[in-house]
Amino acid sequence: MARRIKRLSPVRAVVLSFITVIILGAGLLALPFCSRSGQWTPFVNALFTATSAACVTGLAVVDTAGYWSGAGQAVILLLIQIGGLGAMTIITGFFSAVRKRASLSDTRMLMEAAGNDSYSGVVKLVHRIFLGTLIFESAGAVLLAIRFIPLFGWGRGIWYAVFHSVSAFCNAGFDVLGDFRGGASLSAFATDPLVVLTVAALIILGGLGFIVWDDLITSRFRIKHMKFHSKVVLAMTGALILIPTLLFLGLEWFGAFAGAGFGDKLLLALFQAVTPRTAGFASVPMATLTDAGALLTMILMLIGGSPGSTAGGIKTTTVAVVLICTLASIRKSRPVAFNRSIDDDTVRQATAILLIYVAVSAVATMALCAVESLSLRDSAFEVISAIATVGLSMGVTPFLGVAAKLILTVLMFAGRIGGLSMAMAITGAQPPSPTRQPVGKIIVG
Repeated sequence: MARRIKRLSPVRAVVLSFITVIILGAGLLALPFCSRSGQWTPFVNALFTATSAACVTGLAVVDTAGYWSGAGQAVILLLIQIGGLGAMTIITGFFSAVRKRASLSDTRMLMEAAGNDSYSGVVKLVHRIFLGTLIFESAGAVLLAIRFIPLFGWGRGIWYAVFHSVSAFCNAGFDVLGDFRGGASLSAFATDPLVVLTVAALIILGGLGFIVWDDLITSRFRIKHMKFHSKVVLAMTGALILIPTLLFLGLEWFGAFAGAGFGDKLLLALFQAVTPRTAGFASVPMATLTDAGALLTMILMLIGGSPGSTAGGIKTTTVAVVLICTLASIRKSRPVAFNRSIDDDTVRQATAILLIYVAVSAVATMALCAVESLSLRDSAFEVISAIATVGLSMGVTPFLGVAAKLILTVLMFAGRIGGLSMAMAITGAQPPSPTRQPVGKIIVG
């Protein structure tokens, strides 16, 4: 069995590892001790929850706080942590540590799981991933405990702080607050700077990508010494926080943010700009957003975080490449950014990823509309939230039928693996043909 796994391509090994984790998680969640009622959980609900947790999505068909027991919540948290770091990162990292030295096969799997672009230093990168994750999640838990312990007591306060810190850093969006103070998700703390800014910071740090962390440490936070990839990620992340914050402030001033003071509106707008990429926590009910605000949220969900991170979506770098190439086409020049040219293979891959996500989202939205009596807005929102592994919802997820749940389950899994990786895993990577066909001209535009 071990030899067969070794012969798998890195992409297929990652896919298989996620499938294994999800099936084991679903089996555990279906057991009576994982539910507060002490009864068996329908396997479809257990599978949906396990997929949502392992794929760090956050969509839930049952209330996480009200339905699952402490053991069930612990299983969900473990799945979130495994899904956030990447199953192959944990599995291969463990065996590498046991053997003291990673084999070439281990290194290839670690490179694929961590999103690294070379073999050099990949094991060291994984060590930094574990250390960085521990530091960030621990710091987040301490800050959240300052607020939660006075409200819930020491036991629940510490558990809530740890759970939400891990969920935020892994961009999962699961919460165990239930309907505390009559609100869902983080609505009860929507204007609490300590909770909102801590969660937002964890989301951003988790969504930057492990490669960017490593580069920041190596370059000692000096931008000019950083890799081209890291510069693009940081620039896009900054733009995708600042611009949407201003847009949400204007779009929802008299909408979802109506009645709040300016400072609170700014905090609400900032969090609404951060959480769709791709955390899934909500400080305001998504159903209260204006159509313009909902559309902006869907765009941000589809973009997602950065490669090699805990976030999903088509990725910030993919969008950056498409935008840079679009501008270059208009100017009839080579695509260039930060004094670096973008190669043709990267352009083709970015275009393919964008088209795959848009096409799958469109088909899945039609399918969801066909099996459920939902509006186009609600269907598109749930589909994009699932495939981008976000977890935000218009509040319809718990009421979906079996067919709709299975559709979203497949989307969450495909979104966590990545559209292009999923296609490669299914079809298998084929070597390029040595024969080149004659060039044909097509008029576009």
